[in-house]
Amino acid sequence: MKITKEFTNLEKSAVKLTVTVAKKDVEEAYKSTLSNYVKNAQIPGFRKGHVPANILEKKYGDSLKIDTLNNLINDSMNEIFEKETDNRPLPYAQPVMDQAPELDMTKDFTYSVTYDVFPKVEVKDFSGITIKEPQVTIGDAEINEELKTMQERNAMITDKKDGTVEKGNVVTMNYSEIGDDGKVIDGSLREDFVFTVGSGENLYKVDDDVVGMKLNETKEITKKYKKDDSNEELAGKTKKISVTIKKIAVRDIPALDDDFAQDVSDKYKTLDDLKKDITRNMETAKSRKLKELKNNSLLEQLVEKNPFDIPASMLQAELDGRWNMMAQQFQTTPEQLDKMITASGQTKEAMLKEWTGDSEKMLKSRIIVDSLLRARNISVTPEEIEAQYKVIADEGGMDVEEVKKHYSDPRAKEYLIDDTKENKLYDQLYKEVKVTKGDKVSFKELFETR
Repeated sequence: MKITKEFTNLEKSAVKLTVTVAKKDVEEAYKSTLSNYVKNAQIPGFRKGHVPANILEKKYGDSLKIDTLNNLINDSMNEIFEKETDNRPLPYAQPVMDQAPELDMTKDFTYSVTYDVFPKVEVKDFSGITIKEPQVTIGDAEINEELKTMQERNAMITDKKDGTVEKGNVVTMNYSEIGDDGKVIDGSLREDFVFTVGSGENLYKVDDDVVGMKLNETKEITKKYKKDDSNEELAGKTKKISVTIKKIAVRDIPALDDDFAQDVSDKYKTLDDLKKDITRNMETAKSRKLKELKNNSLLEQLVEKNPFDIPASMLQAELDGRWNMMAQQFQTTPEQLDKMITASGQTKEAMLKEWTGDSEKMLKSRIIVDSLLRARNISVTPEEIEAQYKVIADEGGMDVEEVKKHYSDPRAKEYLIDDTKENKLYDQLYKEVKVTKGDKVSFKELFETR
């Protein structure tokens, strides 16, 4: 088939493909289609395969032309995209015909389609990029904070049948908001709410007010909230809350000793073993978080310095994917999720619009990385993968063979290879940009940073 093609670049990484098929091939395509009709047509008065062509043309003229058009378009596009590498359609949407073409056997056949292509990105501008790396120290304070959390997690909870509520007690209470008419405000009643007194983890922040209350005692509390209260629903308001104590319990915090370490896990023999493991885990978590922050900062700056558009179909596919994932999290269907969101006073369209900015940034970052990997022809060797197994084992306190067993799954292995390639890329990039020391932050603050 003699074909000429012309690509015209459009906005948002779309192209217009104009294809012309030579008149001779158009004639051959029509004859081939007509021949198939002759072979398969069944018309009363004629044996199958012996219906005269002129009768079929009179009876099925329009269908013959439509089928010929479809064959010409499909065959020509398949031939083009078998060889074309730079302007292949993205899989998220089908090419769209600009207008319905007409078949005229006396002329060349021309048609045009529009579709999205992968963005052509050349990442060349690294000037002025500076990465600030937060400075984080893990010391005794951080280790002790983690040990305290583990103590609380392993504490025994026992009922306190006599006495009063004290700070640190675990309290079960019923509460409701009281209106000016002295009646319970609809929707405010909450039963069997459990919280630790002093934690502040309750809606009306009544920790100090319940201290001293007895089991089954009911108390009406009047609370005035500051104008700058973190809860906008409470800020600057006065509320009356009725509280009934249903249960009081105390936490029996275990002592920090070798027995405690052994209770946490059989792999620990002493408290020092546990502390060493905590330190290693925190160092690993710190390294991963710093890597994430540095990479995000680098990609944000590269996206800003090397602007390009995201194809509309790629963005829509990403938004649809997020919507479907949200439906899975709610254990429902995308259609049912739409109804749930509408019932709550929101709309799917508004939520997708809200997600668009972050989705575009994420896609651009992904495309930047993919473009750099291809441009720099980055690959990994079996020896580098072996070294990565060792790194993962050391970070997780595992045996190398355990790690290898996990990555024996082809998908997991492919993920590891891709991750190792990206690590090699970032190692190169950090030699080409400026990395400076950032502010000193605590271990906890580090994980509050985005």
